Amino acid sequence: MRPLAVPGAWKYEPVTHHDNRGSFTEWFRDDALRAATGRSLRLMQANVSVSRRGALRGIAFTDVPPGQAKGVTCVSGAVLDVVVDLRQGSPTFATWHMERLDEDNHTTLVLSEGLAHAFLSLEDGSAVVYLLSEGHDPAREHCVHPRDPDVGIRWPAGIAPVLSAKDAAAPSLRQAMAAGVLPQYAACAGV
Repeated sequence: MRPLAVPGAWKYEPVTHHDNRGSFTEWFRDDALRAATGRSLRLMQANVSVSRRGALRGIAFTDVPPGQAKGVTCVSGAVLDVVVDLRQGSPTFATWHMERLDEDNHTTLVLSEGLAHAFLSLEDGSAVVYLLSEGHDPAREHCVHPRDPDVGIRWPAGIAPVLSAKDAAAPSLRQAMAAGVLPQYAACAGV
């Protein structure tokens, strides 16, 4: 478990055991998270999304409090997974970190409450699994357009993005700030 450039986000690279049957990976260990961060991930919901090549999901975040911490891994296919700091008042506000998650590297990203999340599917059938500290509540969910130049995520060229109607209509970072929906950094520290 190691911290990423965006404070409150960590990368976990588990050991995978191979034998003549295939492989076995402990893709999330709460004791490793607690040892590295001093905190635990309370599991309240688990999700899986399966995406075609080019599916671009996010940039999604929830109201804080209570926020929604998450552990994210790709169990089939490959994605470029992005954590974005949209916490107003954060010293790293509007910065992002991208990691390739795929069925071979078994990497898990852990995001604290208040951080935003997006990913781009690199293959048809990419399956991403999420462990969530809070259940889904559409009234507390928000997003920023994943191709907003003010966020500036450098998505790879040559992959035509496929967005949901909701993500395509998402506000820009400036619009989300003006609407007052971004999490406040000070509120996230106490979650």
